[in-house]
Parts: sequence; structure tokens; C-alpha cells
Amino acid sequence: MLNGNQLWGHIPSELVSLADLEYLDLSTNKFNESIPSILANMSKLHYLNLSNNQFRDKIPFQLGNLVHLSQLDLSHNLLEGKIPSEMSKMQILEYLNLSHNNLSGRIPTTFEQMVSLIQVDISYNQLQGPVPNNKAFQDAVFEGNEGLCGNVTRLRPCNNPSMEIEHASKTDQSLVFLIAFPVLGTVLVLLAFGGMALVRKTRQKEQDTEQSNVQHEVVFSISKFDGRRMYDEIIKATNDFDAVYCIGKGGSGSVYKAKLPSGDIVAVKKLHPVLEGEGTSRMDFHNEIRALVETRHRNIVKLRGFCSHARHSFLVYDYLENGSLASILSKEYEAKKLEWSTRVRIVKGVAHALSYMHHDCSPPIVHRDISSNNILLDYEYEPCVSDFGTAKLLNPDSSNWTTRAGTYGYIAPELAYTMKVTEKCDVYSFGMLVLEVIMGKQLGDFISSSSFPSTDGNISLTDMLDKRLPPPTPNVEKELMIIARLAIECRHSHPQSRPTMHMVSHALSSQPATSSKSEITVEQLID
Repeated sequence: MLNGNQLWGHIPSELVSLADLEYLDLSTNKFNESIPSILANMSKLHYLNLSNNQFRDKIPFQLGNLVHLSQLDLSHNLLEGKIPSEMSKMQILEYLNLSHNNLSGRIPTTFEQMVSLIQVDISYNQLQGPVPNNKAFQDAVFEGNEGLCGNVTRLRPCNNPSMEIEHASKTDQSLVFLIAFPVLGTVLVLLAFGGMALVRKTRQKEQDTEQSNVQHEVVFSISKFDGRRMYDEIIKATNDFDAVYCIGKGGSGSVYKAKLPSGDIVAVKKLHPVLEGEGTSRMDFHNEIRALVETRHRNIVKLRGFCSHARHSFLVYDYLENGSLASILSKEYEAKKLEWSTRVRIVKGVAHALSYMHHDCSPPIVHRDISSNNILLDYEYEPCVSDFGTAKLLNPDSSNWTTRAGTYGYIAPELAYTMKVTEKCDVYSFGMLVLEVIMGKQLGDFISSSSFPSTDGNISLTDMLDKRLPPPTPNVEKELMIIARLAIECRHSHPQSRPTMHMVSHALSSQPATSSKSEITVEQLID
């Protein structure tokens, strides 16, 4: 088992030499190339799990040669193209999960011959046409595939003329919904060249009086969901954003917890109206949101959609159970759950996310508001960067000047005299965040506390560490020292002297330094 690590790139070919291997789990890593077809040579595999990575391109048809597989999980990747019909050769396969990819086309009819299947999940793809006529597919999870049909309760019948009539009636609305899929494809091209909005002048249902009185365009974009249905479900789930469902407030909006009829729980951030006039046009705002829909990283909260409307503007994210890092650090009992090894993992996760945004996205994305309030933790305390309401895309052909954004205590000093956004603004904020994770409080609060040395000179690492936790082990202490020194470098007063997040991410992924020196100067800390 190699799951839950930071493995990236391609699966090494040497792995295939393990010809007798029966169980292979590479899930929840960062593999970002194609699934190698030579995996088919591991003929004795019974279990193969490649989920929660960034595998691209098509599913290799050669995987059909893994005839001894009983479980196959390729979910939560970037796989595209058709499902290979050769996979039907897996005649003892019981569990198949291809959900949350970009697979398209029809499900092979040969899958009807896979009588051993017990559980199938093909949700949130772009599949079309009839589903196979066997028991497993009759009970499968189909959500997020609007083109599927079949003699199944949750799907439309195939070859039903009323489907076209229903589709035409849906476009005959005053609310126009644009569906944006999380890949650069035909839909986005059409949106880019066809315009951001389609306007339809139609008649309203008589009982929908509020909509008949408000003649404003609505754009609701949500990946792989029926936009109109999702909008209605969110309004209903929050009782039109009743305060009882509010779980947090920030500078740009309030966050609500919404449980959808499907059972999914999402976090809905309802934006304050002032965001509309922040200095970028409405078109620019939509372009940035659309770019964020494209991000796929385990340490970035998935933006599932957004709505822009005169009455409601909100963002829809995955809901994370443990809330914000700031909330946990502020509570005595909760903070003790964040052991030193967990805090190291949080720092690394945020660094990897920022490196991805700055160096792997095109154009690069600058968050502009990295703080402990905007780092959310899942049930395993895995960190996710959230709240992209103020994010900025760095356009190499523009000046990238913008209005000020950020949280007091984390804002880079150069923003006091310039409004030009660079990725080094995030680097500075990351440095402040790291010190907060180590000390358990913000730097300003730490300096003003009685525990801070009153004289100049050296300060040991133990003087900086959160006193609510027992001392770290020697190995973890070395990692914390590396992290502390990186944080100081990130806080350099001159932006050009700060490291890039790629450099920081690489340093944190490397082996700990051999130096055991655990002192820094007070001047370094407070400069």
C-alpha cells in the first residue's frame, strides 16, 4: 500500500516487475500522467485502486487483460474519452468505480455480460446513451451524467420524444444556466466565443411572481450538475439563506451549510454585494471563477459551482468536517488534537497547493488571502486552501494591478505602497501562516505575550512552539526547524528575496537537513 502520500509524476515501470502482486493501492497521491498500459502485465492483481490522483488521458484498453480483478477504482481523476469495451473481459469484477472523471461517449454494451458486478459508480462524468441491461447497472450511481437514459427509475427512458420537448422548455426560462465542466473542452470554448450569457425572453409561471418581477440575468455554473435544479435545492436547503444555517462569516461573505436531497453536504458562500464593484468587471470575475473550476488538487477545496444574480451571488464548495484551522487553534481542547506531525502535514499541504496554483496553473492563480481562516481541514485534518473570492489570475500581458485584499496580519508589506499583485504576496502570507501553526497563535500575539524574550539575541525553537502540546520528537523537531527557517525566508521584506512556493514545496518534500541547530535570532523573527 502506497496510498495517501505525495507521489507524483508517472507510475515507475519497475513496479510492473512485481508479477505476483495481488493488491495495489496508489490512491490519494499526485500521479499526473497517463495510466501506464503495462499495468496490464500484473496479471495476478485482484485489487487495483488509483483513485484521487490526477491521471490524464484515456483508460488504457489493455486493463481489460486484468481478468482476475475483483475491485477496480479509478475515481476522482482527470480521465477522458470512452470507457474501453475491453474492460468487459473482467468477468469476475465485482466493484467498479469510474466516478468524478471526464469520461464521455456510451457505456459499452458488452458490459451487460459482466454478470459478476455487484456495485458500480459512474457518477459525474459526461456519459451518454443507454445503460447496460444488467442488475449492477440498474442499481448503479448515475448522478452527473445528463445524457444517460434507460429503463431505470432515476433515468429518462431512451428514445423518448418528450425528452426533446422537455429540453426545449428548460431553455425557455428567464434564468439562464451555463454548465461548466472541469476540463477545457467544447463547452468552455463555446462560452468564451459565444459570450458569457444567453438572454431568453419568455413567459413565466404565474405562481413564480418574484422571478417575473426581477428581469435580471442569472448565470449558474456548477460542474457536472443540472444548474437550475442545484440552484433550487440550495435555496431550499438553506431556507433562502436563513441565519440558522450560517456556519461562518468573512470579509467577502457568509458561509452556509446545505444538505442536498442527494445526501451531499456542501458549503455555500453567499457573497456580499460589494464584491460586484471590487474593481474588476463582471466578465473578469466570471472568467476567474471559471478558471478555478479547472483546479484539481487534493489540498484545494473543490469549487463545485457559482451563481451570479442580482438577488443572490454565491459559491458552492465541498464541505469539510473540521472547519477552519483558525477555529481549531483558538480552542484549547481542539488545538491539542493537532499534534506536531499533523501540523507539519498541514504546512506541507498548503505549500503544495500554493505551488500548484503559482506554477502549474495557466494562467497562474494568486490567492491574495492566505490565512488560517481560509485553511479548512477534513475529517483526517488534511488541509485544503479555500475562499477564492479575491483570487487573481496573473495575466502576463497586463500589469496585474488590483484593489487591496487580504487579512490583517498576513498582508505583504509592499502592498502598503503598491497594488501590483504577484505570487510573492502569497509567499509572505504563507510565512505568517506557518509561524501561526508552529506557535499556536499569530505572530503579533506571540510577540506581545509574556513568553517572548524581552532582549535581543537568539531564541530557541522550543521557545516558539505551542505550549499546549508536548515537546516534539527529535526527528519532528528537525522538520519544525526547517519549517521555521523557511517561514522566515518567506517573510523577507523584499519580495524578490523570498523563495517561490515551488522552492518551498520542494524543500519540505526533501529529506530533513542534518543540521540540528535550533536557534534563530529575535531580529529574524520580528523583522
